[in-house]
Amino acid sequence: MADSSFDIVSKVDRQEVDNALNQAAKEISQRYDFKNVGASITWSGESIVLVANSSERVLAVLDVFETKLVKRGISLKALELGDREPKPSGKEYRLAATLKEGLAGESAKKVTKIIREEGPKGVKTQITGDEVRVTSKSRDQLQEVQSLLKGSDLDFALQFTNYR
Repeated sequence: MADSSFDIVSKVDRQEVDNALNQAAKEISQRYDFKNVGASITWSGESIVLVANSSERVLAVLDVFETKLVKRGISLKALELGDREPKPSGKEYRLAATLKEGLAGESAKKVTKIIREEGPKGVKTQITGDEVRVTSKSRDQLQEVQSLLKGSDLDFALQFTNYR
């Protein structure tokens, strides 16, 4: 019988992020507590820029955006903030966020180490580019690996694809 396998990736659906950003911008433009504070949320190249006239309002805009991301099924671990403290820029405060994608070297090694140490025996892992392929003769073992990784506290979002 052939081996079963799946890939572990860390990708974000840009369309869903864009939808969440547009919903957050619409809510910010309509909410009473954001009137006359210059609050906005926009794309700036590859990053997302949140702007308001006080640091508390910027954090409130961030909270609205995070709520929209969660409702759209996007993990907050994929959102990377430089630091959570808004920076003053003239008369307004700004906060920039980027999206983390791909399992870089250290992240992939951390995932394979967890599988090797705590996963079932007979499961093989292979790092290829920005994803990790997990193979085993038993599909039950692959499901054990998935539940193990879902339960582990990693600082990046994981998705499981190409389940064969």
